[in-house]
Amino acid sequence: MGRPHPDGRPTTSEVTIPATTATVPALAVLDRQVDTLLDLGYPALAGLTPDVFADRLGPLREVAAGLPEVPEQDEPGHASLVLVVTRDLVDPQATVPLLRLAPKGTAPGVVDRNHGEEGLAPYRPIEQVALPHAAAYLVLDVDRGEEFRGVRPEEALPVVLGRGRTPLTIEEGIAVVTHAPQLLEKNRCFMLSGSRRGDRRVPAMWISARAPKLGWCWDGNPHDWLGVASAGSRVG
Repeated sequence: MGRPHPDGRPTTSEVTIPATTATVPALAVLDRQVDTLLDLGYPALAGLTPDVFADRLGPLREVAAGLPEVPEQDEPGHASLVLVVTRDLVDPQATVPLLRLAPKGTAPGVVDRNHGEEGLAPYRPIEQVALPHAAAYLVLDVDRGEEFRGVRPEEALPVVLGRGRTPLTIEEGIAVVTHAPQLLEKNRCFMLSGSRRGDRRVPAMWISARAPKLGWCWDGNPHDWLGVASAGSRVG
């Protein structure tokens, strides 16, 4: 700190200048995420050429262009915008092995064998979740919900809904770890309470053997390392 000014005013070195948060166009974020899917081989999984796959996502560019700018660097546990590809375009079971941990994970993501022979196919959005009628869309204002660690999923869900937020589905959870892998951390993993299969199983994304793992937990069991992820809205 500098020496005091003769008249008592603070010197330049004593003045705190507020940090400003740099922002970028939402369209730039979307374009970057589309490139990620192309690099990961999503077009082949969809049975499409890269150009046709990109064209299928094209209408979202107009949507993103109409959104406010988003932070260049999201806060920990948060993602401003995430591109979601639904099972209408790509089977989510086929996309989990493409997941990696941040920052330099190499082990492929795994679908827990305890989902059974049917895998992820039986899961559907819960009644309170309204999805856009599109093969791909955007989720905005994503939070991994670490405040709900140690809370039973069945008790956390009404709180999430009561705040006007929406729990993430399986496809949305996969999208978050694809485009914002830093949200999945040791002891800060998350449930995907927006998808259910007609029983008490709640899908969840966690870390096992240094890789992302898509498993499930009972809705009445709390875990101090699992929150409940949610979003502010969906557009598409």
